[in-house]
Amino acid sequence: MTEVASTTSGARDRRAPDGVTTVKVWDPVVRITHWGVAAAVLGCSFLFEPEGKSAGLHQLFGYVGVGLVVLRLLWGLVGPRHARLSSFPPNPMAALRHLTDLHRGRRHVHLSHNPAGALMVYNLWASVIAMGVTGYMMGTVAYFGIDWVEEAHEVIYGWIMVSVVLHFAGIVLDTVLTRVPLVPAMITGRKRVPTDRLG
Repeated sequence: MTEVASTTSGARDRRAPDGVTTVKVWDPVVRITHWGVAAAVLGCSFLFEPEGKSAGLHQLFGYVGVGLVVLRLLWGLVGPRHARLSSFPPNPMAALRHLTDLHRGRRHVHLSHNPAGALMVYNLWASVIAMGVTGYMMGTVAYFGIDWVEEAHEVIYGWIMVSVVLHFAGIVLDTVLTRVPLVPAMITGRKRVPTDRLG
């Protein structure tokens, strides 16, 4: 079950304004893999010439992206509390309840990913792996030039781009409604949480 910020675990930041508590959430591995995967996808986007001069770099970015996702999944099994996959399991019903609560003004603060964000995280991880697998298949003798493999690769890439847009929209919405700046938290590792949202 995704953890709601119901305790004051984490040290109070004296530099924070009154009514705000900072809580250490994201460790360096989580942050590095997050931004690394984003950079890898961006790199693949700018170097989309499978048969051109940048083909090697395109493949390199793809392999790096998949490798970082695998590393993040492994870290989700052995890493610290908020990095654990058990802290944000994929649960469509919980995500729906979360979105309904936001619509009705019940705005919970989650120290780990909120249920909707968790679904997006797993979606992006699966999509990056699928894109890497189809990209690898395109370079093999068995699947080279096979239309459905190339089409699947392109469709998955398109889906990732749609997912990225929805991801950004979700971050903006959650930040505005909960008053928890999510982007700085993924840079510093600390979430600035309104004290009145902590139990």
